[in-house]
This record gives sequence, C-alpha cells and structure tokens, in this order.
Amino acid sequence: MFKNQPAGLYVLALANTGERFGYYTMLAIFLLFLQAKFGLDSTVSGQIYAGFLALVYFMPLIGGWVADKWSFSKCVVTGLAVMFAGYMVMAIPTDIRSTTSLVILCAALVLIACGTGLFKGNLQVMVGDLYNEARYSGQRDAAFSLFYMAINIGSMFAPMAATAMCNLAMKAQGLTYAASLPAICNAYLDGAENGAELITTAADHGMNAGTDLAAFATNYISTLSAGYSYAFAIACGSLIVSFLIYFLGRRTYAHILTDKKQPGAAKAVAESGPELTPAQTRQRVVALLLVFAVVIFFWMVFHQNGATLTEFAKSCTSPEAGGWTRIGFNVWALLSIAVGVYAAFNLFQSKGTLSRVISVAIIGLVGWALWYFYSVTPDPLTGIQPQEYQQFNPFYVVALTPFSLAFFGWLAKRKSEPSAPRKIGYGMIMAAVAYGVMLVGSLAITGTSASVSPNWLISTYLLLTFAELLLSPMGISFVSKVAPPKLKGSMMGGWFAATAVGNYLVSIPMLLWGKISTAMLWGILVTICLVSAAFIFSIMKKLEAATSDSPAPADADLLETVEDETITEPAGGIPPQSGAVRRPILANAYPRWGRPER
Repeated sequence: MFKNQPAGLYVLALANTGERFGYYTMLAIFLLFLQAKFGLDSTVSGQIYAGFLALVYFMPLIGGWVADKWSFSKCVVTGLAVMFAGYMVMAIPTDIRSTTSLVILCAALVLIACGTGLFKGNLQVMVGDLYNEARYSGQRDAAFSLFYMAINIGSMFAPMAATAMCNLAMKAQGLTYAASLPAICNAYLDGAENGAELITTAADHGMNAGTDLAAFATNYISTLSAGYSYAFAIACGSLIVSFLIYFLGRRTYAHILTDKKQPGAAKAVAESGPELTPAQTRQRVVALLLVFAVVIFFWMVFHQNGATLTEFAKSCTSPEAGGWTRIGFNVWALLSIAVGVYAAFNLFQSKGTLSRVISVAIIGLVGWALWYFYSVTPDPLTGIQPQEYQQFNPFYVVALTPFSLAFFGWLAKRKSEPSAPRKIGYGMIMAAVAYGVMLVGSLAITGTSASVSPNWLISTYLLLTFAELLLSPMGISFVSKVAPPKLKGSMMGGWFAATAVGNYLVSIPMLLWGKISTAMLWGILVTICLVSAAFIFSIMKKLEAATSDSPAPADADLLETVEDETITEPAGGIPPQSGAVRRPILANAYPRWGRPER
C-alpha cells in the first residue's frame, strides 16, 4: 500500500490533512452555530449551510482556471492565506442575534470558499502530476486512496476538537450543553416561549436558570457561541501547520512545479500525459460531464451528515450510549482501532521477522487500550453532542482504506477490477442501502422528536463510507487520469463544481425536515440514489470506451475504409488496386498523429 509511492505524496497529503482538520472542525458545528447564535430554524440554517458548501465546492472551478493560467503551487499558497483570513474573522466573537454579526459571518464564509477554491483542487492536481512518471503510474488509484485517508485523519479529530472547545467555554461559566436548550433560549428571547420549558430543561441538565430568564438565555447562547468561535480559531492554527508542511517539503514535489510565465512552461504542461486528438478530447470531456451529473446526487445525499443527519442526531437520537458502542465516541479509541488495522495488515504483508514482531506488539497494545477505554468509560455514556457522530465517517475511511486497497488490488491482479465509472455506480447503490437503514430506523418515529439508538446513525455512516470509498477517491483519480492535459485544472474544478451543485441540493431535504415524516424523507434519498445508479449503468459502455487508454471507438471513424474498391489508374502509370484501402484522414489534418514530425 505504501510501497513505490513518491515522497511528494506524503508531503502534499499531510498539508491537506491540516487544512481539512480546520475545515471539518468548523463544519462539524456550523449548522448548530447558526441555529444557536442567530436563532435560525432548520430551513434557513439549512439554506445557509448548503449555500456555503456549494460555494466551497464551486470555487475550485475558478481556482482551476486560475491555476491553468498562473501556477498550481502559487494558487495553493494563496489559498491558505485567504482561508486563514476567513477563519480568523469567524474566530472573533461578535454579538448574538445580530444582523451585523451575520453579515460579518457571510463575509468570512466567502473568504473561506475563495481560499478553498484556490487550494483544494489544485493541490489534488499536483498529486496527480506526481504519477505522470511511468514508474509511478500504476500507483495512481492507491495514491489517491492514501491521500483521501490522510484527509480523513484530520477530519476524524475535528468533531472532538470542536466539542472540547465548546465544553471549555461552557464549563468556565458553570453551564452544560443541552441539544434543545439553544432553540428554547432563542424562542424565549423572541417571546415565543413563556419560560417554563426553559426552567425545566436547564434543571434537567443541572443548571439553575434563576429569576432573570432573559439574562440566563442570553448568557447561555453567548457562551455556547464563544465556544464555537474557539473552535474556529483552531482552524487558523491548522492552516499554519499546513503551510509549514507544504513549504518545508517543497523539494519532494519541486519537479512537477511549472511557472506559466516562463517560456515553454505552458507547452510543457500541455504536453504532459498522452496526446489526444480533438475527437478524443471531446469524448473525454463529455464522459467526465456525464459522471459529474451522477456525482451531483451522491454529494446531495452524502453531505446530509452536517444537515438532516445532524438534525436527526440532535432531536431523534438518544444522547446516551452503552456497551461497546460508547467507546466509539472516544476518538482515541477509534484511533487505536485504526492503528490495530494497519498493524494487522503489516503482520500479514511483511516479510521481515522484526517487522512482524513489532506488529504483534502493536496489536497487543491496541487490545489493552480498547479494554482500558471500555473499563473507564461510563456505562451508559451520557451527554453525547450531535457533532460527535461526524467522527465515525472519517474513522471508517481511515480504517477501511487498507481493505479497499487490498480488495481492488486483488481484483486488479485477476484483471477483473471494475472501472472508475462502474465503481461510482456501485457507490450510488451503497448510498441507497445506507439511507434504507435510516428509513427502517425511522419507521416508528412520529414528527421530529424521538430517542432512537445511536447505532442507527453509526451503521448508516459505515454504509455511506463504503459508498464514499467507491466514489470519491476513485473519482478524483479518474478525473486526474482522464482529463485532457490542457484542461486538467478546469476538469478537476468541474468535479468540484458538480460537488457544489450537489451540496446546494443538500438544502432540499432540510426544507422538507419536519414537513414530512423522517421515514419518507429517507425514502426520497434512497430513490434518488437508485435512479442515479440506473442512469450511470445505462451509459456504462460509452463511459468505459471514451475513457480507456486505447483509442476511443469514435476515432475509428477518422480512418476511411473502402471495401473492394477499384481505383482507376490515374495519369502517371500507377496500377489499379483492389481490396480494402485505409486512408488516414488524420495524416493531413493532424501531422503529429499522421506521420512522424521532423
């Protein structure tokens, strides 16, 4: 898995890990932050959340275009600086329930989105360029899986960091977190609640609201919002770490850097990778656009993790967990499991005795750590916050990546590995299964208030991770491989633009939240996934033909074949010929392909 990979992969992956840690620390609490600080309902907060996600994933299209004209590396560094400014603005506490504060927040979100546009897609193009060398070309898919795993290492710790900052602020004021209390406090300040529910809910969580309920409500919201701001400050620090990694490791990827202003640099970039005819270029672009159309709906359902799935965690899921489930909310226990997985793989794959002994020792330590976490964690574990569920998806990605690589590596050796478009289709089916689980778990729920087992969400995140591993890292690798050389940045930007559309569509289920039953809501998402899967499988042959390494079928049309044609002897004495004659039209139209250039 880690063999025959260029050193630049690890530098770029770690730089991305830091940036993603900051981003997902912010994103884990973003919806809750909007609802608490500004008193927004699920509809409005869902629109802002979806609009921000859409902008974040649309801006790489602009960033790719800028990089194609300027420099991938310079765009990456500039993006880090712009994102830092955005997170810094968010980290500064402002007045609660204020229009001015909301405007400032929106300005910060625009900065973060613009910085991400310059950073995200262009860094991944640089990763793809590391594998243009023949000795590394066979490791491209594995590399993007490792790159994706590194992203999720940062993501896995993000909810914990956000929760810790929230608890730090609340504890300093003698308060505790209650999922329903921010909405109750805002309702009281709006005059929509008489205070009885506020007093009762505060007392249930060990707090005394006192006689001045308005002061208590204001203080509670302000303190919670300040805790969220502390989490945004963590994102600033993570960007500094990312920049240092990127800058100090520059020599490992220096050979792929080009400056578009240098003479001949643009030509060098354009000619990296296979040279394509206009027909092949057109076919590949069309194939990519069709794939983009499908992934729109995947991201619509997948990024419900910060939207309807967070709402479900907040209002429909028990804040308690028992048995082995409870240690899943300890990120260090999850990390121990992931380490154990890698040690087990090394045990079976290593040929050296010392390496195997070390692996056995690590597995033993992991077993002890899990027993320790199990014994010291309260049973039941109480006070689970909604954002904590978001650490399961990145944990699953980290832990399951070795299995994914091993499985597809085994298929590749048997020459039966499915193509990237086919994996995307399977991913859509798996996403449908994931929301089928949510549908079953919601059948007994009336309205949007319940206390179902946390295992429904945990299982759903596991199945969504299977879908993600089939689609996301393979999709990025697919784009970097198939995109015409002159359009790499733009096509990678197109991938993120499709993701942007899907993320904006995240708002649709949020608009339906509370208006239809939760089971019906999940049923709609299941249907969307199945229809998308049916569509991509219906055009699978065209996609696989257009994106294969061999000439696309349409290119055969550029070779004119005349069967049993008799050519009349022209003036000059050339004898007549009979039989099939293939005359390459490209020989005149495209000299580089038709005959050797001198």
